[in-house]
Amino acid sequence: MARLTRKEKQAHTRNCLMKSAAKVFAKRGLQQASIDEVAEEAGYTKGAFYANFKNKEELFLAMLDERFGQKLAEIERVAAGDDFSLAVTSDPEFDRLFFEFSAYAARNEDFREELVTRYRALRAQVAEAIGGRARRDGVELPISAETISLMTFAMAKGLALENMLEPEAVDDELFSSMLTIFFTGLRTLAASPAAS
Repeated sequence: MARLTRKEKQAHTRNCLMKSAAKVFAKRGLQQASIDEVAEEAGYTKGAFYANFKNKEELFLAMLDERFGQKLAEIERVAAGDDFSLAVTSDPEFDRLFFEFSAYAARNEDFREELVTRYRALRAQVAEAIGGRARRDGVELPISAETISLMTFAMAKGLALENMLEPEAVDDELFSSMLTIFFTGLRTLAASPAAS
């Protein structure tokens, strides 16, 4: 087995720290979690943490970049199809982290700006997919693709919160059903004489 280069070792350490941070932050919250806990969960020292990140905020942003990058890739994969639910729904761990990030952002303006920048990029990608689909199908949207994207994300995050609080009340098909009803309503609006 080939030895890892220094750069590969550092990338591996960063990845392990981000994975352990996701677990610790989801369990304890961003404010309560310590750098020591994150390093220990990953099997490293606090020194290894500081060799990779200046502080918790830099770690948060690296985690956001990684998770949002994964979501952008998912959006690109499903952009040609109908199932936007795949593009905007998250895994339960990320939902908890996203709410943690959002709560932290509400108290930290610099971090809020960083979070919003990344979140807007996701919404813009979904808006582009919605607009592209409408153009391809020859449909005139009754409201902007950007507004549709924002509404879709609002539904997804609202549903994620419901699922976190009362998982037994939220079945696997609920978001897909919500989107079907929402897009049926948009098509009805687009076809109505008042819309033209």
